[in-house]
Amino acid sequence: MKIILTLGALLLSASLTFAADGDKPRKPAEGGARPNPEELFKKLDANSDGAISKEEYLASPRAKENAERAEKSFTARDKDKDGKLSKEEFTAKPEGGRGGDRGGKKPEGDGAAKKEGAGDKKP
Repeated sequence: MKIILTLGALLLSASLTFAADGDKPRKPAEGGARPNPEELFKKLDANSDGAISKEEYLASPRAKENAERAEKSFTARDKDKDGKLSKEEFTAKPEGGRGGDRGGKKPEGDGAAKKEGAGDKKP
């Protein structure tokens, strides 16, 4: 009987612990949800002048992972070509979504040629 009560108390305390942890705000996991654009803008704006210079943008950890891609991203976002990103330019959705550099084109070798001739076989 003591074992059953001990196990019951243990289960109750464990469930209360998990319930209390569920109320805490969680940090996004590595590679998980993206941070708030306004918060990210403030972090990247190192000199707090209200704009992100190209140097500030390229100094970010994500830009250091792929400098060429970051350079292209900065150029695409800098709509007025003044060499810095305003908060509006930084937080605006990229044109064309997240499709990368493909420009809406399908990658070569997608099997389209094979599909055209698939029904041409005669018995």
